[in-house]
Amino acid sequence: MRVLVTGGAGYIGSVVAAQLLEAGHEVSVLDDLSTGHRDAVPAGCRLFEGGIRERGAEVLAETGAEAVLHFAARSVVPESVAHPERYWDGNLGCTLALLEAMRTHGVGRIVFSSTAAVYGEPESSPIPEDAPVRPGNPYGASKAAIDTALTEYARLHGIGAVSLRYFNVAGAYAGLGERHDPETHLIPIVLQVARGLRESVAVYGEDYPTADGSCVRDYIHVADLAEAHLLALDGCRPGEHRVFNLGNGTGFSVREVIDVCRKVTGHPVPAVSAERRPGDPATLVASSESARRELGWTPRRPELHRIVADAWEFHTGRTAADTAAG
Repeated sequence: MRVLVTGGAGYIGSVVAAQLLEAGHEVSVLDDLSTGHRDAVPAGCRLFEGGIRERGAEVLAETGAEAVLHFAARSVVPESVAHPERYWDGNLGCTLALLEAMRTHGVGRIVFSSTAAVYGEPESSPIPEDAPVRPGNPYGASKAAIDTALTEYARLHGIGAVSLRYFNVAGAYAGLGERHDPETHLIPIVLQVARGLRESVAVYGEDYPTADGSCVRDYIHVADLAEAHLLALDGCRPGEHRVFNLGNGTGFSVREVIDVCRKVTGHPVPAVSAERRPGDPATLVASSESARRELGWTPRRPELHRIVADAWEFHTGRTAADTAAG
C-alpha cells in the first residue's frame, strides 16, 4: 500500500515509518522538520519537507497515497496553556486541511495519533474508551476536536478512520529514539541525569494516594505502539471512525521509573521533591482491552526495564557516535 506519514521525522512517526517499510508498504513522509530530525526518516522513505497546509494536497497527489498515518502535531501541554492558538491552528486547523486534501484526492484511510489526555481527570482507572471526554488543557481539547472531525468525515464522506489514544511512549527501535528539545518526558529526562546532562530529576508531588506517593502513569514501548498503528491501518472501515486506547495494562509511579533507570544505567540519579503540578491526577492508565479484542494487538515489550534499557542503549549510542564524530 502507498502510505503517507505526516510527522514521520519525529519520534513515533519515524518508528511507524520504519515498521511500514518492513511490512512492504511504499512510504512517504511529510514533515516541516520544526521538531523532527531529517536523519530520523528511515532509508527507503521519500521525504517531502514542508507543512500540511502548504504541501499536503500536492504530496497526496504526487505519491498516489492510499492511506495517511497522521502524527504531525504540537504536543507540549504547558505550551498549549500559554499559547492555545498554536494548538487550535497547528493541530485542528492542519488536520482539517489534511482531511480536505484526502477527500479531494480520494484517500480513504487515516490513522490518527491521538492522546488519552482527551479524558482529562478520569473517574476511574484503567480508562475505557467510553469514559467522558473532558480534556483539561488546549492540547487535549484540540485532539478531541479532531476526533469529532474524523467522525463527521467518516459519516459524510465515507473515509475509514481510527484514532489511537495513549499516554507515555518510551524506548527505541531500529536506532530511532526520543530527541526532543527541550525534553519534557520523564524517562529521557531521567536518562539525561544519568548521562550527566542534568543535575537531578524533579518528583512533582509525593503525597498522592498511590503506593509510594508519586503519580502513576502508563508507559508503552514505542515499537509496541507502532505495531498497533499498522494493525489500525488494516482496521480502517469505510464510513466508520473507530477509537482505541493503547496501554501496557498497568502503571508505574514516578519513583518506580527513577529506580528502574538507576538499575539500568548504573548511575545514582539524584531526585528532588517539588510541588504538585496543577491538574496532575494521581493515576492515569489506559485500558487497551478493545484494541486487544478488535485489532488483535498485544504489547510484546511491556516490562519497564526493557523500555528503559532500549532508550538507554539509544542515548548512549548517540553519545558515542557524537563523541567519535567530534
